[in-house]
Amino acid sequence: MMVLNTAILGITVLIYLMIIFYLGWLGYKRTKGIDDYMVAGRNIHPYILALSYGATFISTSAIVGFGGAAGALGMGLLWLALMNIIVGIFIAFVVFGSRTRKMGKNLQAVTFPELLGRRFDSRFIQGFAGILIGIFMPLYTGIVLIGGARFVETTLGINYDVALMILTIIVAAYVITGGLIAVMYTDALQGTLMFIGMAILLVFTYIRLGGVVEAHQALTNMAHLVPESLVKGGHMGWTAMPAFGTPIWWNLVSTLVLGVGIGVLAQPQLVVRFMTVKDDKALNRAVFVGGPFILMMTGVAFTVGALSNAYFFQKKDMISLAVAGGNTDLIIPEFINSAMPEMFVVLFMLVLLAAAMSTLSSQYHTMGTAIGHDFYRQYVKKGKISHTVDVTKIGIALTILASVVLAYVLPISIIAPATAIFFGLCAAAFLPMYIGAIFWKRMTKEGAIASMLVGTLSSLSWIAFVHAKEAAPLGISQALFGKATLLTGTWTVVDPILVATPLAMLTAIVVSLATRPGATEHLEKCFHNIK
Repeated sequence: MMVLNTAILGITVLIYLMIIFYLGWLGYKRTKGIDDYMVAGRNIHPYILALSYGATFISTSAIVGFGGAAGALGMGLLWLALMNIIVGIFIAFVVFGSRTRKMGKNLQAVTFPELLGRRFDSRFIQGFAGILIGIFMPLYTGIVLIGGARFVETTLGINYDVALMILTIIVAAYVITGGLIAVMYTDALQGTLMFIGMAILLVFTYIRLGGVVEAHQALTNMAHLVPESLVKGGHMGWTAMPAFGTPIWWNLVSTLVLGVGIGVLAQPQLVVRFMTVKDDKALNRAVFVGGPFILMMTGVAFTVGALSNAYFFQKKDMISLAVAGGNTDLIIPEFINSAMPEMFVVLFMLVLLAAAMSTLSSQYHTMGTAIGHDFYRQYVKKGKISHTVDVTKIGIALTILASVVLAYVLPISIIAPATAIFFGLCAAAFLPMYIGAIFWKRMTKEGAIASMLVGTLSSLSWIAFVHAKEAAPLGISQALFGKATLLTGTWTVVDPILVATPLAMLTAIVVSLATRPGATEHLEKCFHNIK
């Protein structure tokens, strides 16, 4: 384990934290009302929007978790990088962003659940969406905490529990006080730092391996070193896609690539970003910053994760999984600490702290508003209480506690799978309803509610009873029916998103066509100025 120069590390981290807290204070000073706290005053600069969106999207789960998954599965994961750019940036901003921003302004919505609830004139939709986010997003937050804490643990040699608590306290301090303005300001700084760090990481990696062509050729030549257990699952080498239809192919394509690549469209903490700018021009400008940012973040993480095998084989005669003791979440931290210069390790620790803090701050803000504003104020109290910000801060505190507990108890190699689970659940529960809300005037409240319930229940049921990766360890199917999964064969490796989301979409269409549309006046208000 590398021993870092304590003085350099201490000074660097101190300067970084001073800037973060200054930006948090700036956000606090500029937060005057509920719109400022919830949607940053609807006047955020395109550059800040793009980096905040990207930094929120790309967390330690992408760099550490998915980078580690690439270390095990190979460069086939680069298909996810392509999906992230096409779907997560271009389609999200250009196709969904403009309509979301306009409808959010028309309805004076300040959260994603509120946008859906007001579009369909349903407190139930807003309350159910809020509690769903409050219950399941801590899973995603917990694994982001794990990613940041694991790198600090590996780099500094300190106790994992201590690293976890330090990270949590720092993020909580500026999220609770400064709202979304503070979150987006700090995101922009952290996103810039992440871009620089990943660019340097890519260059150093190729230097260590003798050049671009040499590095990829060395990795290609290692195909015979794939462990037998992975070969049986369909692994064909780190520069090749897994064999079509095999368990590893289904895991890579349906869970990691499609689960995250499509699920990004219905991420509450990302959708709300579209409501923070004043016009479509800002959204379009943000694409030109967001696209390269996502390419650098995901493309580098997945490439370096796979290439770490070539480095460890040259230096230790071992593949990455063996060096990390079978824990894919440790592959990237081990590679950074082993292959990179000491000063870069300090920089990259800040990059991962930035990645973790930017995503965590947005997640805490989203969970707090979901519980405090959407569920408690709007659904339970029917909008009657006025202290929305105070209740939201309590919601943030509660979800922080839940995510820390999960970060202690979740198993190893959990970052990438848990991310895919949450993204897939959001896609099934929210995406059909969200698409109908902003694109289809004929979609009814009954269709939206049915879609949300079918998507949620079918996704969770598939996880609990069919998808072997979760169903087997959960043991619910075993306890109730005496077998690990209700279905067998290929079904057990098909991700829930491929079953639950189409079911929810079909439900939305059928029920909407079978029920009466909403009042014309309400629809005109929702779609005002939306072409």
